[in-house]
Amino acid sequence: MTGGALVLFSGGQDSTTCLAWALQRFERVETVGFEYGQRHRIELDCRERLRESLGALNPIWAQRLSDEHTIDLGVLGEVSETALTRDMAIEVADSGLPNTFVPGRNLIFLTFAAALAYRRGLKHIVGGMCETDYSGYPDCRDDTLKALQVALNLGMERRFVLETPLMWIDKAATWQLAEELGGRDLVELIIQGSHTCYRGERGQRHSWGFGCGDCPACELRADGYRRFRAEAADSELEIAP
Repeated sequence: MTGGALVLFSGGQDSTTCLAWALQRFERVETVGFEYGQRHRIELDCRERLRESLGALNPIWAQRLSDEHTIDLGVLGEVSETALTRDMAIEVADSGLPNTFVPGRNLIFLTFAAALAYRRGLKHIVGGMCETDYSGYPDCRDDTLKALQVALNLGMERRFVLETPLMWIDKAATWQLAEELGGRDLVELIIQGSHTCYRGERGQRHSWGFGCGDCPACELRADGYRRFRAEAADSELEIAP
Protein backbone atom coordinates (compact mmCIF):
# COMPACT_ATOMS: atom_id res chain seq x y z
CA MET A 1 0.00 0.00 0.00
CA THR A 2 1.37 3.40 -0.91
CA GLY A 3 1.44 6.43 1.32
CA GLY A 4 2.50 6.97 4.89
CA ALA A 5 1.35 5.87 8.32
CA LEU A 6 1.72 7.01 11.92
CA VAL A 7 1.79 4.17 14.46
CA LEU A 8 0.82 4.65 18.09
CA PHE A 9 3.87 2.92 19.53
CA SER A 10 4.01 2.34 23.27
CA GLY A 11 6.71 -0.31 23.31
CA GLY A 12 4.28 -3.10 24.16
CA GLN A 13 3.43 -6.35 22.40
CA ASP A 14 0.41 -5.04 20.53
CA SER A 15 1.98 -1.82 19.29
CA THR A 16 5.15 -3.63 18.21
CA THR A 17 3.04 -6.06 16.19
CA CYS A 18 1.13 -3.12 14.71
CA LEU A 19 4.39 -1.40 13.78
CA ALA A 20 5.57 -4.51 11.92
CA TRP A 21 2.15 -4.68 10.23
CA ALA A 22 2.48 -1.07 9.08
CA LEU A 23 6.07 -1.50 7.90
CA GLN A 24 4.87 -4.37 5.71
CA ARG A 25 2.29 -2.13 4.04
CA PHE A 26 3.29 1.52 3.89
CA GLU A 27 6.15 3.33 2.18
CA ARG A 28 6.88 5.61 5.14
CA VAL A 29 6.11 4.83 8.77
CA GLU A 30 6.55 7.18 11.71
CA THR A 31 5.86 6.34 15.36
CA VAL A 32 4.48 8.29 18.29
CA GLY A 33 4.49 7.50 21.99
CA PHE A 34 2.73 9.26 24.86
CA GLU A 35 4.03 9.99 28.33
CA TYR A 36 1.13 10.50 30.71
CA GLY A 37 2.52 9.53 34.11
CA GLN A 38 1.88 5.84 33.60
CA ARG A 39 3.22 3.41 36.21
CA HIS A 40 4.67 1.28 33.44
CA ARG A 41 6.60 4.14 31.88
CA ILE A 42 9.44 1.67 31.30
CA GLU A 43 7.56 0.65 28.14
CA LEU A 44 8.61 3.95 26.56
CA ASP A 45 12.25 3.10 27.19
CA CYS A 46 11.85 -0.07 25.10
CA ARG A 47 10.87 1.75 21.94
CA GLU A 48 14.24 2.82 20.57
CA ARG A 49 15.75 -0.65 20.76
CA LEU A 50 12.60 -2.20 19.31
CA ARG A 51 12.69 0.21 16.37
CA GLU A 52 16.35 -0.56 15.72
CA SER A 53 15.75 -4.30 15.99
CA LEU A 54 12.76 -4.21 13.65
CA GLY A 55 14.88 -2.46 11.05
CA ALA A 56 17.58 -5.11 11.47
CA LEU A 57 15.03 -7.89 10.86
CA ASN A 58 14.07 -6.66 7.41
CA PRO A 59 15.98 -4.24 5.15
CA ILE A 60 12.73 -3.04 3.56
CA TRP A 61 11.36 -2.22 7.01
CA ALA A 62 14.57 -0.33 7.77
CA GLN A 63 14.09 1.82 4.68
CA ARG A 64 10.47 2.55 5.51
CA LEU A 65 10.89 3.31 9.21
CA SER A 66 11.06 7.06 9.67
CA ASP A 67 10.81 9.56 12.54
CA GLU A 68 9.89 8.85 16.15
CA HIS A 69 7.86 11.31 18.25
CA THR A 70 7.06 11.51 21.96
CA ILE A 71 4.21 13.69 23.24
CA ASP A 72 3.99 14.75 26.87
CA LEU A 73 0.43 14.31 28.14
CA GLY A 74 1.22 14.56 31.83
CA VAL A 75 -2.03 16.41 32.42
CA LEU A 76 -3.90 13.19 31.59
CA GLY A 77 -2.18 11.43 34.47
CA GLU A 78 -2.91 14.37 36.76
CA VAL A 79 -6.65 14.21 36.18
CA SER A 80 -6.83 10.41 36.18
CA GLU A 81 -7.30 8.51 39.42
CA THR A 82 -6.51 5.06 38.05
CA ALA A 83 -4.30 2.06 38.76
CA LEU A 84 -2.21 2.96 35.70
CA THR A 85 -1.43 6.45 36.98
CA ARG A 86 -1.43 5.88 40.76
CA ASP A 87 0.20 3.34 43.07
CA MET A 88 -2.96 1.41 43.96
CA ALA A 89 -4.23 -2.15 43.76
CA ILE A 90 -5.64 -3.28 40.44
CA GLU A 91 -9.32 -4.16 40.85
CA VAL A 92 -12.76 -3.69 39.36
CA ALA A 93 -14.18 -0.23 40.09
CA ASP A 94 -17.78 0.61 41.03
CA SER A 95 -18.43 1.40 37.37
CA GLY A 96 -17.88 -2.24 36.48
CA LEU A 97 -14.70 -1.39 34.59
CA PRO A 98 -11.22 -2.31 35.84
CA ASN A 99 -9.54 0.63 37.56
CA THR A 100 -6.78 0.41 34.94
CA PHE A 101 -9.17 2.24 32.59
CA VAL A 102 -7.87 5.78 31.98
CA PRO A 103 -10.92 7.79 30.88
CA GLY A 104 -10.47 9.38 27.48
CA ARG A 105 -6.97 8.01 26.96
CA ASN A 106 -7.37 6.57 23.46
CA LEU A 107 -9.57 9.48 22.39
CA ILE A 108 -6.85 11.90 23.43
CA PHE A 109 -4.06 9.78 21.98
CA LEU A 110 -5.74 9.55 18.60
CA THR A 111 -6.64 13.23 18.52
CA PHE A 112 -3.03 14.23 19.15
CA ALA A 113 -1.85 11.58 16.70
CA ALA A 114 -4.17 13.01 14.05
CA ALA A 115 -2.85 16.53 14.68
CA LEU A 116 0.69 15.20 14.25
CA ALA A 117 -0.28 13.20 11.16
CA TYR A 118 -1.85 16.36 9.71
CA ARG A 119 1.45 18.21 10.05
CA ARG A 120 3.53 15.26 8.79
CA GLY A 121 1.33 14.55 5.78
CA LEU A 122 0.34 11.05 6.91
CA LYS A 123 -3.08 9.60 6.13
CA HIS A 124 -3.14 6.32 8.05
CA ILE A 125 -3.06 6.20 11.86
CA VAL A 126 -2.42 2.74 13.27
CA GLY A 127 -3.36 1.66 16.80
CA GLY A 128 -3.44 -1.62 18.72
CA MET A 129 -6.99 -1.26 20.05
CA CYS A 130 -8.80 -4.57 20.30
CA GLU A 131 -12.39 -5.53 21.09
CA THR A 132 -11.71 -9.27 21.31
CA ASP A 133 -9.13 -9.50 24.11
CA TYR A 134 -9.73 -6.41 26.19
CA SER A 135 -10.95 -5.38 29.62
CA GLY A 136 -14.15 -3.73 28.50
CA TYR A 137 -12.52 -0.36 27.85
CA PRO A 138 -15.13 1.65 25.91
CA ASP A 139 -12.45 3.58 24.00
CA CYS A 140 -11.15 0.32 22.49
CA ARG A 141 -14.44 -0.52 20.80
CA ASP A 142 -14.75 -0.52 17.05
CA ASP A 143 -17.83 1.73 17.16
CA THR A 144 -15.92 4.29 19.23
CA LEU A 145 -13.05 4.40 16.77
CA LYS A 146 -15.33 4.62 13.74
CA ALA A 147 -17.12 7.58 15.34
CA LEU A 148 -13.80 9.22 16.23
CA GLN A 149 -12.53 8.82 12.66
CA VAL A 150 -15.59 10.70 11.41
CA ALA A 151 -15.07 13.46 13.99
CA LEU A 152 -11.36 13.83 13.20
CA ASN A 153 -12.00 14.02 9.47
CA LEU A 154 -14.76 16.58 9.89
CA GLY A 155 -12.78 18.65 12.36
CA MET A 156 -9.54 18.70 10.35
CA GLU A 157 -10.93 18.42 6.81
CA ARG A 158 -8.79 15.38 6.11
CA ARG A 159 -9.46 11.77 5.18
CA PHE A 160 -7.57 10.00 7.94
CA VAL A 161 -8.00 6.24 8.19
CA LEU A 162 -7.79 4.76 11.69
CA GLU A 163 -6.26 1.32 11.17
CA THR A 164 -6.79 -1.28 13.93
CA PRO A 165 -5.28 -4.57 12.70
CA LEU A 166 -5.84 -6.31 16.06
CA MET A 167 -9.48 -5.27 16.53
CA TRP A 168 -11.06 -8.69 15.94
CA ILE A 169 -8.29 -11.11 16.94
CA ASP A 170 -7.32 -12.49 20.34
CA LYS A 171 -3.89 -12.55 21.96
CA ALA A 172 -3.00 -15.97 20.56
CA ALA A 173 -3.78 -14.67 17.09
CA THR A 174 -1.72 -11.55 17.79
CA TRP A 175 1.32 -13.75 18.47
CA GLN A 176 0.50 -15.67 15.29
CA LEU A 177 0.28 -12.43 13.30
CA ALA A 178 3.73 -11.44 14.55
CA GLU A 179 5.13 -14.77 13.37
CA GLU A 180 3.50 -14.34 9.98
CA LEU A 181 4.96 -10.85 9.63
CA GLY A 182 8.50 -11.47 10.84
CA GLY A 183 8.93 -15.15 11.62
CA ARG A 184 10.25 -16.53 14.86
CA ASP A 185 12.75 -13.66 15.03
CA LEU A 186 9.96 -11.13 15.47
CA VAL A 187 8.26 -13.29 18.09
CA GLU A 188 11.53 -13.50 20.04
CA LEU A 189 12.04 -9.75 19.70
CA ILE A 190 8.60 -9.11 21.18
CA ILE A 191 9.28 -11.56 24.02
CA GLN A 192 12.65 -10.04 24.86
CA GLY A 193 12.24 -6.40 23.96
CA SER A 194 8.65 -5.27 24.46
CA HIS A 195 6.88 -4.44 27.73
CA THR A 196 3.25 -4.93 28.69
CA CYS A 197 3.15 -5.39 32.50
CA TYR A 198 0.96 -2.75 34.18
CA ARG A 199 3.25 -2.68 37.20
CA GLY A 200 6.29 -1.89 35.09
CA GLU A 201 8.29 -4.87 36.37
CA ARG A 202 11.07 -6.25 34.17
CA GLY A 203 12.99 -8.28 36.73
CA GLN A 204 11.74 -11.73 35.77
CA ARG A 205 11.69 -13.13 32.25
CA HIS A 206 8.95 -15.64 31.52
CA SER A 207 8.49 -17.70 28.37
CA TRP A 208 6.26 -14.91 27.04
CA GLY A 209 8.38 -11.96 28.17
CA PHE A 210 9.08 -9.76 31.20
CA GLY A 211 6.54 -8.79 33.84
CA CYS A 212 5.06 -9.40 37.27
CA GLY A 213 3.11 -12.37 35.95
CA ASP A 214 -0.17 -11.67 37.73
CA CYS A 215 -1.51 -8.28 36.60
CA PRO A 216 -4.27 -8.40 33.94
CA ALA A 217 -1.86 -7.41 31.14
CA CYS A 218 0.62 -10.15 32.05
CA GLU A 219 -2.09 -12.77 32.42
CA LEU A 220 -3.59 -11.91 29.04
CA ARG A 221 -0.22 -11.96 27.32
CA ALA A 222 0.84 -15.22 28.99
CA ASP A 223 -2.43 -16.99 28.20
CA GLY A 224 -2.26 -15.88 24.57
CA TYR A 225 1.31 -17.12 24.27
CA ARG A 226 0.42 -20.53 25.74
CA ARG A 227 -2.45 -20.92 23.30
CA PHE A 228 -0.28 -19.74 20.41
CA ARG A 229 2.39 -22.33 21.20
CA ALA A 230 -0.21 -25.08 21.73
CA GLU A 231 -1.86 -24.31 18.39
CA ALA A 232 1.55 -24.31 16.69
CA ALA A 233 2.36 -27.71 18.23
CA ASP A 234 -0.98 -29.11 17.07
CA SER A 235 -0.31 -27.88 13.54
CA GLU A 236 3.11 -29.55 13.52
CA LEU A 237 1.51 -32.84 14.58
CA GLU A 238 -1.06 -32.59 11.79
CA ILE A 239 1.58 -32.23 9.07
CA ALA A 240 3.99 -34.78 10.53
CA PRO A 241 4.36 -37.94 8.40
